[in-house]
Amino acid sequence: MFVDKQKAIKGQWRISERKFFLLAIIGGSVGIMLGMRTFRHKTKHNSFRIGMPVIMIIQIVLMSYHYL
Repeated sequence: MFVDKQKAIKGQWRISERKFFLLAIIGGSVGIMLGMRTFRHKTKHNSFRIGMPVIMIIQIVLMSYHYL
């Protein structure tokens, strides 16, 4: 999130939203959510505001099911 925010400020090539969602799906949802809040980046996008918590909840449910 920090790198993408800096690139946005400078008007440079950006990291695609698809890559952020892929990282979240493979286990980085908590880090992406922390980055969103820490760097105030992508916080106005409904796809991120809703999608990231949904992905994280699904991961928590799957991990709980797996360990129980």
